Amino acid sequence: MLKLYKLLKPYTLYIVVSLVLIFLQTTSDLYLPTLMADIVNSGVMKGDTDFILKTGGIMLLIAAGGAVCAVISTFLSAKASVGLGRIIRDKVFARVEGFSLHEFDRIGTATLITRTTNDITQIQQVTFMIMRMMVSSPLMAIGGILLAYSKDKALTGVLGIALPVLALTIFLVARKAMPLFKAVQVKIDKVNLVLREKLTGIRVIRAFNRMEHEGARFAEASLDLTNNYIKVNRIMAFLMPTLMLIMNLTTIAILWYGSIRIDQGRMDLGALVAFTQYAMQIMFSMLMFSMMFIMVPRAQASAARINEILNSRPDIEDPRQPKTVRELRGLVEFKNVTFSYHGAEQPALNDISFTAKPGEVTAIIGGTGSGKSSLVNLIPRFYDVDSGSVLVDGLDVREISQGELREKIGLVPQKAVLFSGTIADNIRYGKPDASGEEIREAAEVARAAGFIAEMKDGFETLIAQGGTNLSGGQKQRLSIARALVRRPEIYIFDDSFSALDFKTDAELREALKKETLQSTVLIVAQRIGTVMDADQIIVLDNGSIAGTGTHQDLLTSCEVYREIVSSQLSGEEIA
Repeated sequence: MLKLYKLLKPYTLYIVVSLVLIFLQTTSDLYLPTLMADIVNSGVMKGDTDFILKTGGIMLLIAAGGAVCAVISTFLSAKASVGLGRIIRDKVFARVEGFSLHEFDRIGTATLITRTTNDITQIQQVTFMIMRMMVSSPLMAIGGILLAYSKDKALTGVLGIALPVLALTIFLVARKAMPLFKAVQVKIDKVNLVLREKLTGIRVIRAFNRMEHEGARFAEASLDLTNNYIKVNRIMAFLMPTLMLIMNLTTIAILWYGSIRIDQGRMDLGALVAFTQYAMQIMFSMLMFSMMFIMVPRAQASAARINEILNSRPDIEDPRQPKTVRELRGLVEFKNVTFSYHGAEQPALNDISFTAKPGEVTAIIGGTGSGKSSLVNLIPRFYDVDSGSVLVDGLDVREISQGELREKIGLVPQKAVLFSGTIADNIRYGKPDASGEEIREAAEVARAAGFIAEMKDGFETLIAQGGTNLSGGQKQRLSIARALVRRPEIYIFDDSFSALDFKTDAELREALKKETLQSTVLIVAQRIGTVMDADQIIVLDNGSIAGTGTHQDLLTSCEVYREIVSSQLSGEEIA
């Protein structure tokens, strides 16, 4: 956690001023019982009303000053702790943005959300408590003990017995509670995971009538978290009455022993009043300090989880001296590429070699799990190859900065992803400075202009989160328009026509030919009708190339391709 506290540097002045104010507030709180003792001894006992009013006025001024110091220091502490939370969130978000897909697969989306929200909130809250209590509590305890000792040395022996008992109780409870607090974050991860799966997969869950099953899964995760909190609360429920019992017994012992000393003439009444207040201040400060020791371990667990993110080095990083592509063409080459997913027993791709040229359409087809999407994900460097190389315009993609590489690519993913906002905003996502005319042209080519025109607000129609107010085909066409408006050198269509009917598919591919004459086009598809007109078809089978050529070439030379064709087309259509 100390590593994260280095990020508080911009708030150094706030922290220093806050600590000074906390010191002044604590000093004022410690001085008040002494003034109360003076009022009792010199005012009440002697019947001196003027002294009572005068000293009472001083007490009010000191209390008001302490209150002002408390308010300002609380404001500054809150500003510093919230600022730390913002800095950590920004750094975590920036780090996660640089993760390759390997890191997302390894760490998991649910825990990343928990770490960015709940964990950082824990650190933020504990930071505020540290600035408020970690300083004031020890000052209050030490100052209270010294002042109590100055009032009556013999009576301090009562505190010498009570404080170790109080400290031992706090220690035993904290030791029991700390592991439970550390387990909370992991259990929150589990709840988030189940809830996220339930929300994103609600249609599948309802379609298969698995609501009760998913409800039971969530209830199990939620119950696990609840039981953990109940255990913590039981311990804390035991702690508070026990501490109050010790504090009340201590007060009784002080009053009993103090009355004996007053009766013996060894102590005055004002000193006893002051001593009692100091005893309460000491024990309350220890109670507050103990809460810190209970909360800090939970924050430390959160800090460790955040540091795991901040300390992780992405698998994919820009080269120290990236090369710049001088000739802008979009030539894509695979040379003996082998690639495996993290933890996989077998490579997803094995010894892949081919060239995709500008002005040509290269189609990739194969059975489910043959490695089609894995192949195209290597071009924008979402993953790095195990061996071999992927080249764009003659340069290995690992030698080019990720920003420059991806500027050359227009990707339409297998699952159409849209963002909340207008239709125009989503198309403009591919080119932030795109004009209205460019957006309309892209929509026209993508065959999206028709359904957009039928909408009440046209291009200003709002898209719901995840595009839930659009059909699958509409989302795919908007994703294609988003890539088209960019006018990249390399187009990658990863099974991007699957939700379209055959007529729209054919019209769209015909329109794309005119727009992509100078670009390299790679199409991943399941339909033979989508790829049969391609200049080059690559057939994948279990991660290896089973054949390369045109439709007619492959019909005679590639058994895998013939099987795919025969499964989709009739004998007359093949002929």
